Amino acid sequence: MEWEPKVLSVVIPAFNERHTIGTVIDRVKMAPSVGLKKELIVVDDGSTDGTREWLINSADGDVRPIFHDVNHGKGAALRTGFAAATGDVILVQDADLEYDPDDYPKLLRPILDGKADVVLGSRFVTADARRVLYFWHSVGNRVLTLISNAFTNLNLSDMESGYKVFTRPALDGIEIKEDRFGFEPEIVAKVARRKLRVYEVGISYSGRTYAEGKKIRWPDGLRAVYCIVKYSRGRPAH
Repeated sequence: MEWEPKVLSVVIPAFNERHTIGTVIDRVKMAPSVGLKKELIVVDDGSTDGTREWLINSADGDVRPIFHDVNHGKGAALRTGFAAATGDVILVQDADLEYDPDDYPKLLRPILDGKADVVLGSRFVTADARRVLYFWHSVGNRVLTLISNAFTNLNLSDMESGYKVFTRPALDGIEIKEDRFGFEPEIVAKVARRKLRVYEVGISYSGRTYAEGKKIRWPDGLRAVYCIVKYSRGRPAH
């Protein structure tokens, strides 16, 4: 019997995103989901800027908020969100406005066509619009992707992309251990070690400046290299 997904779980990790969280939720609700029913899970990771209060007072019944008492990091928030998700397909959606939910059909199509277990969005191999920002940030992303590819034997163009989509069976076999931005190289390494079918699609991108709230810093890049080496070694493991 062929696998027929019915529900898309959109997991949104949020930390101090009061000015964007409402807009992101609205755009996710309106985004085309190629026939799948949407489940929205927002994990507030110890926000102190009013994000938590907004979710308590303004989120409607279509959104399931989960709250961390203190900030643990993106990986920890996703670990919580993945555990709560009930959908057949799970999609990571950042709480800022850098990634466009209108790209959902492109991200979902390889999975719905039965070709992929995991789909990553690429900011670098795309004909869509993308905001032009930091040169060295782009170089850093490409270097980390190159190192990741060397260890995983994948040929990704954007390992650090915030858009990652998984089938439930693919994600169920993976335990996330990284609490912060190390989630990205960790999940890619573990997907590669399990030899899952990985696709990449071009997406649009509206990056933020640090003044606008971008949070990743150069120490996160060093941690990413550590995670690439750590999680790419040995036999496939959970």
